[in-house]
Amino acid sequence: MTSVIRTLSLVLLSISGALILTGVTKATEVITGSSNNMDYQVSLVAQNLSVPWGMAFINPNQLLITQRHGEAVIIDAAGNNRTQVKGLPDVAAAGQGGLLDVVTEPGYQQSNGWLYFTYSKMLGEQAVTVLARSKLKQDTLIQWQELLVTDSATTSYRHFGSRIAFDQQGHLFFSVGDRGERTNGQDLTTHAGSILRLNMDGTVPADNPFVSQPNALPEIWSYGHRNPQGLAYDRGNSRLWAIEHGPRGGDEINLIEKGSNYGWPVTSHGKEYWGPLSVGEATEKEGIVSPRKVYIPSIAPGSLLHYTGEAFPGWRGDLFAGALKLEHINRISLGKNGDILSEERLVSPLKERIRALIQSPEGWIYFTTDSGNLYLISP
Repeated sequence: MTSVIRTLSLVLLSISGALILTGVTKATEVITGSSNNMDYQVSLVAQNLSVPWGMAFINPNQLLITQRHGEAVIIDAAGNNRTQVKGLPDVAAAGQGGLLDVVTEPGYQQSNGWLYFTYSKMLGEQAVTVLARSKLKQDTLIQWQELLVTDSATTSYRHFGSRIAFDQQGHLFFSVGDRGERTNGQDLTTHAGSILRLNMDGTVPADNPFVSQPNALPEIWSYGHRNPQGLAYDRGNSRLWAIEHGPRGGDEINLIEKGSNYGWPVTSHGKEYWGPLSVGEATEKEGIVSPRKVYIPSIAPGSLLHYTGEAFPGWRGDLFAGALKLEHINRISLGKNGDILSEERLVSPLKERIRALIQSPEGWIYFTTDSGNLYLISP
C-alpha cells in the first residue's frame, strides 16, 4: 500500500549518524509505502535541476549530478547547498545526447581518485558517445582525459546509451546504443549497439572476446543491443546486468556474458512504431542470448541499480530500474541463478519520469526525475 502526504514543514534527515535540518519551510510531498515487508518513505530533497542524468557520491554527504544540457552541480545529500562544477567539456546537447553518466572509481573516497563520465560530442557533422575521466579539486574538474571516443558516429541524436559499471577487478563497462541505425547491432566494426569493456586507464584488456578477431573492435564485450541505459554489476555473484529500450514493447533485462550476441535487430519482442508488425525475424534464435525479462508494454528504462545496502535488508540483491514512460521504479527480485522471480512498481503516485538511481552509504536510494527533482527513499 502506498499513501501520499502533502505537508508544510521542515524535513529532517539522518546523514552519517547526525540529524541535519534540510531545506526551508516549503510544500513537500512524502510518499509512504511497503515493499517486501520493507516500510519506506519518499522525500523531495532538491528541485530545479535540468534533466539530471547521472549521480555519484563524491563523499558521504555530497552528490555530483550531471545535467543533460552539459552542466553539473554538487548538492549536499540534504539538499541545502548547490555548487556549479567547472571544467566540463563542450557536449552535443541535442535529442537524447548531452552530458550523461558519472561514476566514481572503486575506492574513490579513500584515494581522491577518478570520476568517469560519458557524454556525446560532435565529430564534424556527426555525434558520438565518449568515455572520459577527470579529478575533482574543490569545484573544478582537472586532468580531463578522453579515454575512448567511440566509433559510433551518426547524424542521429538517438540511442547514445550510456551507463558505466565496474567489476571490482580493474575493468570498466559502458554501453553505447545503436545510434538509431539498426544494422549497427550486429556489426562488430562499430562500437554502436554494444557493451564495451576497458581497463581503468582506457586500454583494452587482453582477454576481451574480440581482441584477436579481424574486422571486430577489441573494446566490445557483448553486442546486439538497441539502447542499454542501465548497467549494474553484482559483485557478490560476479555478473553484469543490463536493461535496454526495445522498440514499441520489448524492453529487456539481460545477463551480460562475454562475447555474446543479444539479438538486436534480428530478434526482438517489440513491434514497429508505424504498425502492428514484429521487429526482426523472431523473438528467439539459435546463437542469440534471450533476455531474462521482457517488458510489454515498454516501461522505457533509464537506469539500473543492484541493491546491496543494510537499510532495507528485504531488498538486498534486488535490481531497481527507473522507468521513464511508465513513471515508476521497478523492483526486480532475483533468484540464486539470476532467474527473475517477480517485479513490483514503486513510487507511481509521483507521476515522474525516473532517470537515475544511486545507493547512499547508509543504504538509502536517491533518484532523479526528468522534471528536475531529486528524491530520497529512506526507512
